[in-house]
Amino acid sequence: MNTSKQKRVIPGTTMFDGEQARKGYALNKMCFSFNSAENRAEYLEDKEAYCDKYGLNEQQKKAALSLQVLDMLAAGGNAYYLAKLGGIFGLDMQDVGAQQTGMTKEAFKAKLVEAGK
Repeated sequence: MNTSKQKRVIPGTTMFDGEQARKGYALNKMCFSFNSAENRAEYLEDKEAYCDKYGLNEQQKKAALSLQVLDMLAAGGNAYYLAKLGGIFGLDMQDVGAQQTGMTKEAFKAKLVEAGK
């Protein structure tokens, strides 16, 4: 009996599955740490050192420092944890969604409103 599942593929989308969760553990752990105001302040003092403190690999570090959501997702980031990093810079989930879709925030918001009709 074959118990392996085929990996779901959605073109242009990074699926967050067990493999991505393992890959992004350090990045997601760092982002979770931003629940603490003290940790947010420490990150802002020296972003690179804070990334090193959590053991981010080069792909994760580059993506986190550039705030490129798609790159962070490809590096194993989970959108809900990444939102904690974005929040430090005043970004919300609509900013993240806009970046993921290559739209402006205003266009993304309009798309959401239209979809809700």
